[in-house]
This record gives sequence, structure tokens and C-alpha cells, in this order.
Amino acid sequence: MDIRVSVIGAGSWGTTVAALASHNAPTQLWSRRATLAEQIDRDHENGDYLAGYRLPSQLRATADLEKAVTEADLLVMGVPSSGFRSSLEAVKPFLRPWVPVVSLSKGLELGTKLRMSQLIEEVLPGHPVGILTGPNLAKEILAGHAAASVIAMDDDNVAKAIQQIFQADLFRVYINEDIVGCEMGGVLKNVIAIASGMADGLGAGDNTRAAVITRGLSEVTRMGVALGGEPLTFSGLAGMGDLVATCISTQSRNRHVGERLGKGETIDEIIAAMNMVAEGVKTSKVVMELADELGLDMPIAQEVYGVCHGGRTAAEAYAGLLKRGTGREMDGISPAR
Repeated sequence: MDIRVSVIGAGSWGTTVAALASHNAPTQLWSRRATLAEQIDRDHENGDYLAGYRLPSQLRATADLEKAVTEADLLVMGVPSSGFRSSLEAVKPFLRPWVPVVSLSKGLELGTKLRMSQLIEEVLPGHPVGILTGPNLAKEILAGHAAASVIAMDDDNVAKAIQQIFQADLFRVYINEDIVGCEMGGVLKNVIAIASGMADGLGAGDNTRAAVITRGLSEVTRMGVALGGEPLTFSGLAGMGDLVATCISTQSRNRHVGERLGKGETIDEIIAAMNMVAEGVKTSKVVMELADELGLDMPIAQEVYGVCHGGRTAAEAYAGLLKRGTGREMDGISPAR
């Protein structure tokens, strides 16, 4: 019997993941807007987020949440972190027991500081939980360019089944048991991408960008390991791979936010002009709360937080970073000598 896939959330990435799955399994995409669901079904295009990119004709869309969830053998959550808990509560009455739930979201819940996999375990106990993450820019994948991703689960058999659903000739899916590391890599890279974008907006060069990405990876690894992630995870697709793509791509929402901050716009002006969520803005606040709790030094994340929430300018942020002292390169992420 075919595994039936339902993706909740018709944003750019949710739509792309649904398109990938539809080549291997019966797939339906849920949109809260009936007009968008009708457009995807009728015209095979998501005009709101992916205008000009044709979707597979076999992909079905619906605005009926009960239908989407009750028919699912695999539920994929493609909603932003800010609405993740409420979306889980909404699907709960319709979800059959033991159906695996996979998160696409790369954020932390405000207040609780929980990862999305932890939210799934809290709201939907008893369901296998997974994360699909990696350097995956939606438009490039729909355009047919090669890419790779990671499915992170602690159940190897379920992970292998899900791997086959998303795998395609030009989309390679690897398995990783480190849910914490893979998830935190995706969460933290958004904050560093804002810093990388600020450098671009300030007119800095490639040397600066490379330094931000590399030192940013140190911060990502430092916090990820402190929370229980495996160090090697952060040198893989969910760590370095996702970080590089998000920091350098003009398609990256978080880099875009940073670039406009670097050019002198305010965070409120930037957010008001965007029709998609840049997770790193809200995440920077939660990351700094976690850093304080864990006693971690996160200078780049701290400056991003200061610009997004503390009224600092991008120029002030970079001046602050350059004034910091230097020590051992691997301090905080390698065994002490």
C-alpha cells in the first residue's frame, strides 16, 4: 500500500517538499487559504510564494484540514515556529495513532525555548518524530538543480522509509540520528545569516563574509553541543551546509533581512515589506536567552539580537565584534588542552 503524505502549510518550502514527495507517494498539501489550494490544484502553481514554478500535476491541494490529516500516513509540518504549537493542536483531533510527524520549521518557540521536535512530542505524544533539514532553497529545487538534505530521526526503520519518500534523482536524502544537532543547526544558521547579510549591506568583502560564516559555525556548534548535539553533525549538511547556503544566497530571507539592516533600514520596515517569515529575527531573542542559561559566549548572535531587538545599527554591531579580544580559535567547541 502506498504511504499517503500530507504537508501542512503551503509556503515556499512546504510546497516544495510536497512536490518532491508527490513523485514517490500520493501527496496532498494543505493551505489555510482555499483560493491558494484551488490554484495549486487547478493551475499547478503556487502564485503566492513560487510564481512561475510549475508543480507536479499529481500533487493535490486542499483547504480541508480534517481531510488532509485523517488520510495521512506521514504528516509533514511546514508552518513557521510562531504558529507551530497552534497548528499541532489543530491537527491533533484528526491524526491517527503512530503516524510519523516530520518538522520542516527552523525556529524555537518564544517563551518555552522548545525546539519543534520537542513541541511535537509534547502535543502529539506517541508519534515518531523527525526533522527534514539541510541547505535547501526552494526555488532551486523546483528548478531542477541538485541538492541534498537530512532526515533526522531516532528510529532507523522509519527514517529509511521516509528517506525513500523524499529522495529523487537530483535530491539526495541522508539519514542522521542526531535530532538535536540537526535541528539546532537549522535554527542557529538563520541568526548567523542575518549577520552575513549585514556585512553585505555594509559593503564588506568576501573575507568578512568568510570570517562571519566560519566564526558563526563556531557559535552554532558551541550551542548545539551544549544542548546535546553531536559535534560532527555541525560539519555536515544540517550544519555547515545549511549555514553556507543561507549566508550567501540572494534567495535567503534571513540574509535579505540582514542586508537591508546593513543599508540602514529598521527591522520594522523590513518585516512589514516581506510576505514570508525570516525565522532568525525572533530566534535571536530565544538564542540569547539560551546562551545566558548555558553560560555560552555567542558574540555574533548577541550583536544580531542587539540590531533586531535592541536598537543597535549594523555598523555598531560590526564595530563591537571587531573590538573583541581573540583567543584560541576552537575555544568552547573542542576539549581543553
